Amino acid sequence: MSKLELGVCYYPEQWDPSEWRDDAKRMVEMGLDWVRIAEFTWGLIEPARGQFHWDWLDEVIEVLGQAGLKIMMSTPTAAPPKWLIDEHPEILPVGPDGRVRGYGSRRHYCFSSQIYLAEAQRIATEYARRYGKNPHVHAWQIDNEYNDHDTVLSYSDAACSGFRHWLEQRYGTIDALNQAWGTVFWGSLYSGFDQIELPNGLVAAPNPTHALDFMRYSSDRVRLFNRAQVDILRIHAPGRDITHNFMAGSFEFDHHAVAADLDVVGFDSYPLGNLMGSTMPDDEKRRYLRTGAPDYQGFHCDLYRSQGRGRMWILEQQPGPVDWAASNPSPAEGMVRLWTWAAYAHGAQAVMFFRWRQAKYAQEQYHSALLRSDNNLDQAAVELAQIVKDRETLPPAARRKAKVAMLLDYSSIWAADILPHDDDFPNSHIFREWYASLRQLGVDVDFLGPEDDPDGYALILLPQSMIMSTDLAAKLTASGAKLVIGARSGSKTPQMHTPDNLAPGALAALTGVRVTRVESLPALAQEYVQLTNGQRYTFTGWREIVETKEGILARFDSSYCDGSPAIVRSDRATYLAMLPRGTFLQSILKQALDWAGLKTLECDPDMRIARRGTLHFAFNFGDIPKSLPAGDHRTFLIGTDPVNVGDLAVWQENGPPK
Repeated sequence: MSKLELGVCYYPEQWDPSEWRDDAKRMVEMGLDWVRIAEFTWGLIEPARGQFHWDWLDEVIEVLGQAGLKIMMSTPTAAPPKWLIDEHPEILPVGPDGRVRGYGSRRHYCFSSQIYLAEAQRIATEYARRYGKNPHVHAWQIDNEYNDHDTVLSYSDAACSGFRHWLEQRYGTIDALNQAWGTVFWGSLYSGFDQIELPNGLVAAPNPTHALDFMRYSSDRVRLFNRAQVDILRIHAPGRDITHNFMAGSFEFDHHAVAADLDVVGFDSYPLGNLMGSTMPDDEKRRYLRTGAPDYQGFHCDLYRSQGRGRMWILEQQPGPVDWAASNPSPAEGMVRLWTWAAYAHGAQAVMFFRWRQAKYAQEQYHSALLRSDNNLDQAAVELAQIVKDRETLPPAARRKAKVAMLLDYSSIWAADILPHDDDFPNSHIFREWYASLRQLGVDVDFLGPEDDPDGYALILLPQSMIMSTDLAAKLTASGAKLVIGARSGSKTPQMHTPDNLAPGALAALTGVRVTRVESLPALAQEYVQLTNGQRYTFTGWREIVETKEGILARFDSSYCDGSPAIVRSDRATYLAMLPRGTFLQSILKQALDWAGLKTLECDPDMRIARRGTLHFAFNFGDIPKSLPAGDHRTFLIGTDPVNVGDLAVWQENGPPK
């Protein structure tokens, strides 16, 4: 699949059957290839245990398939029916406050429930047996948006029992657990695994290793739940792609691990909804209120494309105002088209719009769609027509491996949340900040997990790798890449202990650095970093006092430990002893790219450039036309130079740039 395929999310059960055939016809006429259905249909298909009503779904599949659409079928486990809750109320999730989270919306199940796991396998098997070999069903989605509504962590009795068993499997003996957790601290030793409770409702902060292990256990339960349905589909739906729609901005379980069991990694892209809930300052939110932050969607496209080993689909693309953010602005005209082609430029094989028709009732009435609820075209459908025309002008192209990679380890994100030391430490947001700085320099980016092969990259970035194993450090060393290593990296072992040699622990040999003290400065503080090239920047927040015999690129200008190293460079690694942001961060990364022998582009701050095969893409998120960086021998396939407001340009280069 090298040309972009297009699809839509459809809920035929919410509309009169007399509309289905016309809907299918209109979808095909609009240029759609795929239709995604059925993720919330369990209670309709099985209204009582063992009583199956398949006729209506059989008819829908036949109508859609005969019209020429490829169907993505879903397993319906994100919304267990009321009769199952009544039979087994213990499958409901429990919040950190100890209260049971009830029936009446969705995702009302606990990943730790063995009862629910068996029920999920049962209903997935029923769906797979009926539709697994249906010629119209070409792909499957498992469940829907793991962790939506904060449902990965459940504090149920089943979670407590499962966690105890997981710990016994992990540590073998309670003495080993006591040593790993450091329970001698505050005299909190255990004499048996059956004494261990979940890390919620405590007087003070939980033991950090206890809390981290509960995150690991909960993440493992998500993978087990997903894998159980994958295994069923492999048997009953041979040859069909299997995916799940991850949520952009969710880091509560290890997506690398879950993605390893999938054929295609999907995610749901809502640039404006995510903007309003981001940590961007208000002036930036105001600037991109109707376009979305230029790098938010690109970040997740590159992350999930990397996790999908090159195969990534957007399974829900925002079509207009959403209904779930604190405020829900409308995108500027042209942005749905821009977001769609930006996803393709970052490696998307398919983009599906959410949804076909705006709902008339229930929770999502304000969520826009391709059609309004009166069946007339909404703005996204107008832009879809242009996308279909655009598609005919572009030759097939595949996304190539980048020369720069970013290491993202979910356990390090959990660890920094558990043991912050600085309440304003950006943690998961630091990855997006570094990514945005790279993209402003016109650099394409891949992502790596701790288990991935780092070979073949010229530069690898570690914005926040708090937990560092000796095995991962050895792989990074053997890769031969230049490294940029952010503050706090390697400061904890996988057991959440301070390394014997202090931070950066297993990275000490690569960096030539030893961290002897850390502090976190409040926002009211303002201190400086003086670079050897004469540049001077302010910073606040996290700061480290380090010892080194390696080259010093910058020193702190401070009333405390004045002149101590701020940026250190060995032959392989650049280590940052603070958190640079904004122009300071971009200056550091540009220098690192030069150090690694990589070219950059001087782009306008509102312009983003990406490459897919021989195709070059430029996207204008600004409010005035933007000129492309200097170059010649360009053959434009879409758009012009300058790139219009809210528009894109696509070209091929027939010779070297000036």
